[in-house]
Amino acid sequence: MERKKRNWIIAGVAVLAFGGVLSLFEDDSDKAEADAKPTHAASAPAKPAEKPSEQASKPAAAPSPDAAQREALIRALRTIEPGLVAKEDRAVDRARNVCMDIKGGKDSATVQKNAKSRYEGGTVPTLTDDQAANIVTAVKSSFCS
Repeated sequence: MERKKRNWIIAGVAVLAFGGVLSLFEDDSDKAEADAKPTHAASAPAKPAEKPSEQASKPAAAPSPDAAQREALIRALRTIEPGLVAKEDRAVDRARNVCMDIKGGKDSATVQKNAKSRYEGGTVPTLTDDQAANIVTAVKSSFCS
């Protein structure tokens, strides 16, 4: 029995030693492969800086409604569906996202579809297309003109 135990211990030590030696060679081969591959940063030309005209063409951040605009938006959303304003801060944040779509130049069908998906769920499981269109109108008329 002692001889069997000793053979298992020797086999275990041999496996660990073999694994250690292999891991040393594996690390070196990974490093060699990394050194052999050219880096894109060194071989690629530098990207030119953006011109002022390119920066101006990007849409600006959506405006935040002031207190009066916020109240008008909340009132309008409440008339469409009271559940839309169960959490007023969330409703206003979603309205800002709708406004970003409008200011970003997205077509009206996309803006309406995105508004519908943003406001659906939770207290309002589904919205009609008319309700989504009314949401977009409420956002435009309250603060995103």
